[in-house]
Amino acid sequence: MIPITDVKTMRKSDADTIKGGVHARELMVRAGRGIFESYRWQGPVAIVCGCGNNAGDGYVLALELAEVGVKCTLVLLEERFSEDGKYYYECCTKKDIPSLVYTSDFSFSPYTEIADCIFGTGFSGDVTGLAAEVIERINTSGKKVISADINSGLNGDSGIGTRCVKSDLTVSVGSYKTGHFLGDAKDVIGRLVNIDIGIKVPCGNAYLCEPTDFSDVLKPRRQNSHKGTYGYVTVLGGCPEYAGAVKLANMSASALRAGCGVAQLAVPDAIAHSVSPYLLESTLLPIPSDSTGHMKHEPAILDSLLSRMAAIAVGMGWGTAEANCEILAHLLSRGACSLVIDADGLNTLSKMDLTLLKNTSCRVVITPHLKEFERLCGVPMHEILDSPILHAQRFAREYGVCVLLKGCTTVVTDGETVYLVDRGCAGMATAGSGDVLSGILAGLLGYAPMTAKTIACGAYIAGLAGELAERDSNPISMLSSDTVAHIPAAISEMIKQS
Repeated sequence: MIPITDVKTMRKSDADTIKGGVHARELMVRAGRGIFESYRWQGPVAIVCGCGNNAGDGYVLALELAEVGVKCTLVLLEERFSEDGKYYYECCTKKDIPSLVYTSDFSFSPYTEIADCIFGTGFSGDVTGLAAEVIERINTSGKKVISADINSGLNGDSGIGTRCVKSDLTVSVGSYKTGHFLGDAKDVIGRLVNIDIGIKVPCGNAYLCEPTDFSDVLKPRRQNSHKGTYGYVTVLGGCPEYAGAVKLANMSASALRAGCGVAQLAVPDAIAHSVSPYLLESTLLPIPSDSTGHMKHEPAILDSLLSRMAAIAVGMGWGTAEANCEILAHLLSRGACSLVIDADGLNTLSKMDLTLLKNTSCRVVITPHLKEFERLCGVPMHEILDSPILHAQRFAREYGVCVLLKGCTTVVTDGETVYLVDRGCAGMATAGSGDVLSGILAGLLGYAPMTAKTIACGAYIAGLAGELAERDSNPISMLSSDTVAHIPAAISEMIKQS
């Protein structure tokens, strides 16, 4: 797992390193040199510089390029410098490295590459004025773009950037920041590398997941085992309006593909006949329905499930029937299994007394997207976007659950440790992808402990399977069933790399 930090911690670590005896100019040299060594520069290079220390990295880059005979030009937004940046700018002047102040008649056409050294990770807000014009020109230049530390205009913590540089390569300095993965980051960062410049960053509690991290979840299986060894799980949901969603969640056997021993689909008996033809390896449990075809609260059936199941996933295609609150309350108050609450299960939960989560004996994971999380925690969606890790941790701690907050990079936390899963693709933005994830989670929880790491493993499998599916299809035509078909390949790849 790769440690991830936030901007505040990185800034403090930088200051502590300087207090420890490493001069700020030495760190700037290491950063500029690391950026130089991270790319095969052809030249000529336009190094676009703002006014802070990020620009200083650009000045050092210019010195390194000049040293090996690669032509470059410093393009300043204005003639204003940080103290250490000014020192290296004057070194560039002494070396006769060309420098100019950007004006609207400037053109990037003579250059092969553009080094983006405008703003660093401390930037927040919206880019306006001259900087906005320059960023737009960079993005439409058609040149290779290399960003120093982070793409200018991208928030170093949230990854939000209404107007930011689109890079072919971003060279993170010191440590990856959360803003390299959240929000808009995946849409604007082509390739991402990190360089170590000797800043000691304290070991925090946030990590980027790698395929090798889950060998303790996806363990080798003994020959002397049977289906009961790997757990019985139930996917509970469905209603006349949304029969397809839960059908996909289990018809596709995503839970079985994730490794559980037996997967059961529990649906209202009103739709059982339409679901049963699609079930192959899974079993079907019809639950009595009311006059509208929605699931009734049947305590005896629910108690039987709770006594036999290692994990239950509830809510996919469930609808908004009044009995849903009774059913979910029953599961929470009487159960002691792993419980995955998704989709309409989350909408149901948002109408209930959340202290049920604090008092349950179930091991609960909630899997909201942003709007569902807004309903649950009462925090406006834009505030969640600004600090998704903070809000996910806060909710997980308060209610004693594991939170999987969906996004282009998924945040998984038990309130303490945070796992970021940056696998997935645009093709997964289609109906049923969340149901597939819930099936995978239920499958894993049939035999693996309910921990944030197990849940992160499920998110990783789903995201990687989606990527493999997109390679065989395309982002436009891809279906969630394509993701299911690639679960075995995703798990095989993860096992191979462990």
